[in-house]
Amino acid sequence: MSSADDSSRSRAETYAEFAALVGALAHEIRNPLSTIRLNMELLAEDFEQTEPESPTKQRDRRAKAKIDLVRQECDRLQKLLGDFLDFARQEKLTLEPGSLNTEIDQLLDFYAPQARDAHVEIVRYLDPELPMVRLDRETLRSAVLNLLINAVQAMEGGGQLVVRTRPAGLGVLLELIDTGPGMEPETLAKAFRAFYTTKQGGSGLGLPTARKIVEAHGGSIDIESTPGRGTKVTIWLPAPPRLPTADARPVRVGDGAPGQLDGPKGGFVRSNAS
Repeated sequence: MSSADDSSRSRAETYAEFAALVGALAHEIRNPLSTIRLNMELLAEDFEQTEPESPTKQRDRRAKAKIDLVRQECDRLQKLLGDFLDFARQEKLTLEPGSLNTEIDQLLDFYAPQARDAHVEIVRYLDPELPMVRLDRETLRSAVLNLLINAVQAMEGGGQLVVRTRPAGLGVLLELIDTGPGMEPETLAKAFRAFYTTKQGGSGLGLPTARKIVEAHGGSIDIESTPGRGTKVTIWLPAPPRLPTADARPVRVGDGAPGQLDGPKGGFVRSNAS
C-alpha cells in the first residue's frame, strides 16, 4: 500500500472519530434541551391557569411571554442540532437500481400541498427515456426535499418551480428552476459553506448536507443564480451502462405555462402538481 493510501485512510479514520465525537456531544446537548423545553411547557400551563381577575394576571402574562420565547429558542436549537447530526453523520448508503423519475414524482406528490399553500406552481418535465441509476432512496429524497423547500421559501410571493430530468453524458440530470429573487454573486459563492445562511432561523446546513448526499451517490450538484431572475439547482448522477432504461409512470398533464423556460423537447412529459 502506498503512502498516499495510508494518508487517505488515516484522514478517513480521523474524520470518523471526529464525527462520532461531535455526534455524541450533540446528543448530550439535545437531552437536557428537551428537558428544558418540556418544563417550559409545564410552566406555561401553570400561568395559563391563573384566575382572570387575579391582581397578578398582568405579571403572569409577561412571565408567560418570556417562557414562550425560551420555548422558541429551544425549538430552534433542537432543529439546529438535528441538522448538524444529519450533516455530521457518516451513512453507509445502500445503492440500488431505481428510477429517478419515480422518486421525484412521488416526492413532488408529497410536497404539492405545501407548495400550493405557498402559491407556488410545480411544473414537471420528466424524460420517459431516462436511464436507471443507483440510488439510496431515503437519503436522496431527503436531499431533494430540502432543495424543494429552499426553492419554495425563496418565492415568498408565490411563483413557479420547474422540475426537469434528462439524460446527460454518462448519467442523468435533475434540474430545479425557480422564479425567486435569485442570489447575489457573493451569496452564491458561499451557498455550500456550512452554517452560512441568509434565512432567519436557518441552520446553514441544508445545502452542505445535500451536496454530501449527492457526492456519496457519485454525483455532483451545482447552483446557477441571477438576481431578479431566479435560481437553478442541477444534480448530476451517474447511470451505469448495464442498467435498463427506467419507465416513468404516467404523470398528470396540466394547463400551466412553463414560465421562462423553452418548451420541452425530445418527448418530455409535462404536468402540474400544485
